Amino acid sequence: MSFPPVSNPLYSVELFPPKTPEGMDKLKLEIARLNALGPAYFSVTYGAGGSTREGTFETVAWLRGLGIETAPHLACIGSSRDEVREILNQYLGQGIRRLVALRGDMPSGMGAGNSGDFRYANDLVSFVRAEFGDAFQIEVAAYPEYHPQSGSPARDLENFKRKVEAGADGAITQYFYNADAYFAFVESCRKEGIEVPIIPGIMPITNYTQLARFSDTCGAEIPRWVRRRLEGYGDDVESIRAFGHEVVQRLCRELLAGGAPGLHFYTMNQSGPVQALWRELGLSD
Repeated sequence: MSFPPVSNPLYSVELFPPKTPEGMDKLKLEIARLNALGPAYFSVTYGAGGSTREGTFETVAWLRGLGIETAPHLACIGSSRDEVREILNQYLGQGIRRLVALRGDMPSGMGAGNSGDFRYANDLVSFVRAEFGDAFQIEVAAYPEYHPQSGSPARDLENFKRKVEAGADGAITQYFYNADAYFAFVESCRKEGIEVPIIPGIMPITNYTQLARFSDTCGAEIPRWVRRRLEGYGDDVESIRAFGHEVVQRLCRELLAGGAPGLHFYTMNQSGPVQALWRELGLSD
């Protein structure tokens, strides 16, 4: 199933905070190239238990200093209400009005007793709404192929519905390479009365080994035919990237033609693959 194309799709990009000053210098160059495309906003990730907290703050502050629309990730696991309130007040002071609210992962070595004041992402969304009203546009995560810890598709959908009912304005999905999975998920949501925009997350394919490792961890499926083709290229990086670009471009076209309300690109801090997709898809037209 697909849906009528939308009139004003939203296109955004995601970054992760670098760990070194040299990495930050490189990221600034990549941001300049990505910003020239005119994305609606940049999202900035937040490591397990706030492990990249300072890097996230530094990256967000730099983006806002340039007047770039920014949506920081805020992962609540391991955090107290006071800590989250302080972060959100800081973001308000920087003119930030969009958040990506997540449960996040438990950092290695942290026991369940140290998980903080929030157990699930819907608890965080409820807290933001109670404390700050409509000051923030809140995006949450969605999983067309189902979160690996959810136990079942039905339970995963229930979890997503709780986040929306808590006050989420929209969702960004985990990446996937099967458009049918996305459209089936959206159809299931609509049957449950979930009407918020659900924007597909897009992961360019540039490194098969890395992609396979990510996918095995997060539950994102690489279709068998794509896996076999990528495996067949071995160490031929140029062929992997050319084939990967073809696969992802076709996926994006299918999603937009089928009514997806936009695309959110997981850049992995590399502007080149996203620039090529953006141009060929005509997203700036």
